[in-house]
Amino acid sequence: MEFVLLFPGQGSQKPGMGKDLYDGIPAARTAFDEADKALGAPISTLCFDGPAETLTETHNAQPALLTHGAAVWAAVKGTLTGRVKAAAGHSLGELTAYLAADSMSLADAVRLVRRRGELMFESGVKRPGTMAAILGDPSEPIESICAKATAEAGLVSAANYNSPGQVVISGEDAGVERAMALAKAAGAKRAIKLNVSGAFHSALMETALDGFTQALDAVAFSDPHFPVFANVDATPVTTKSRAKELLKRQLTSPVRWSQVVETIAKANPSATYVEMGPGSVLVGLVRKIAPGVKTMTCGTAAEVNQLLEAAA
Repeated sequence: MEFVLLFPGQGSQKPGMGKDLYDGIPAARTAFDEADKALGAPISTLCFDGPAETLTETHNAQPALLTHGAAVWAAVKGTLTGRVKAAAGHSLGELTAYLAADSMSLADAVRLVRRRGELMFESGVKRPGTMAAILGDPSEPIESICAKATAEAGLVSAANYNSPGQVVISGEDAGVERAMALAKAAGAKRAIKLNVSGAFHSALMETALDGFTQALDAVAFSDPHFPVFANVDATPVTTKSRAKELLKRQLTSPVRWSQVVETIAKANPSATYVEMGPGSVLVGLVRKIAPGVKTMTCGTAAEVNQLLEAAA
């Protein structure tokens, strides 16, 4: 049995995440304790008890999700090692994928994503913006809609190509509002403003790039032990230099999740695709993108046991 690991991004966090892992699985408990020590703050308590508003803040959600992913991976790593064909993560989750691939230590990774979250929040303050989900298939390409809205109202671009019929746009408030109206006029089913603190994966995040580059370059980074497919161009990454280059570009580039899943599924059609984190957002997207592949979720102690039994 072969596996593809998938790590979620912001939006999947929820109070209570990881508590059963901590209480019941020693390897997971060690991961949470190590993250707390590295941050000098109890990210574990925030995961377990919330409050939801604090957990959702960008600089908290990112280390919380990475720590949860690390804990789940620690619980199954001994069984799955040597059987992972590839990994990918949605936005923040791409860094968790590199952690699982042994490109960096948990201590370095959790500090890095804390800094990433801080920088992204600060960029949202310096260059305010927003994001919106466009559902359905408008008659005009989303790129054309964004170009028209940019010319008429303000900067906006595609940020997440999540699945067929679901694209997220990102940019200045006026540009996003105009693009939402144009998308609906072009036949989109819905256009929904998202509750975010900035225009992630757009040019408005450029002010975060220098700080993130410094933080990433300070990390002891190694070649991944299995291919990690990049958000930026959906290609498999096997070297540390290319990994770091694409992680930097990811801040201001769209997440090409549909293409990532299509590419991995074409190369690994018989693998089991496992969402390593709270919830099932990515599994839901995978079922729309590559409906023929087998999927599992692994975010709770019960799901860890199910995965271990399936892998036995």
